[in-house]
Amino acid sequence: MSKKPIGLLDSGIGGLTVLKAAKKMLPHESFVYIGDSARNPYGNRTKEEILSYTNELVQFLLEQDVKMIVVACNTATALTLDYLREKLTVPVIGVISAGSKEAIRLSTTKHVGVLATQSTVDSKFYSQTIQAEASDIEVRSIACPEFVELVESNQHATPVAQKVVSEKLAPLKNQSIDTLILGCTHFPLLADFIQKEVGSGVQLVDSGALTVEYIKDTLEDLSIGADKSSPDPSTKIYTTGDPELFKAIAEDWMESKSLEIEHITLKGLIDSERK
Repeated sequence: MSKKPIGLLDSGIGGLTVLKAAKKMLPHESFVYIGDSARNPYGNRTKEEILSYTNELVQFLLEQDVKMIVVACNTATALTLDYLREKLTVPVIGVISAGSKEAIRLSTTKHVGVLATQSTVDSKFYSQTIQAEASDIEVRSIACPEFVELVESNQHATPVAQKVVSEKLAPLKNQSIDTLILGCTHFPLLADFIQKEVGSGVQLVDSGALTVEYIKDTLEDLSIGADKSSPDPSTKIYTTGDPELFKAIAEDWMESKSLEIEHITLKGLIDSERK
């Protein structure tokens, strides 16, 4: 058993979809979350930038003495997961594998759609992961960087968001897709609009939320879960961006009005400001 917290990192607010599910399934665990909103979105960054930024977030979490790191960002998972697993001694979990496995299980037409950032689409991580286990499944991926911007600017519930979602999903019409992976942890905040556009016959897969099963299994396998009798588990949330904007979105999504959001400035941000 371990009283240490679980660390989660994301390019911004989106990873809270994973945190929300984790807190529900693992109520005795403590969590530390960091969202890099100051450098968001990661989806249009280079691989070198994403690796550098992710390393900084990981280092911050390690300084908080976490027992596990969850890369609650599809872009960072696609581009840094193998590297982090080789480098770190704590277990590292990404958010792509769970969604891929669920899509394989659900799809009957063998046509799966993926909505993700440009970097995730370019990495082909989802299509490769799916086809490695089910080569007969056709994967159609669409880059939706606008979705991340809508969420980070707190516009995800507006008519503007509905219009953007409608325009971006037009290419999926008449594609025989019956399963659609939300391949960015920001995208579940747009799920209602997405479902409306693709219709009730298409099943949405929230890869981030599904990842919590992997977290739970890893805690049990390594015997590092918190003692269920441990009192007062804590949740600490940090952002490199505007804490008030982050708080407004987080409290709505987490359904809590008592969240404390702390702003931090990482070394990489300071260095970039000096240039």
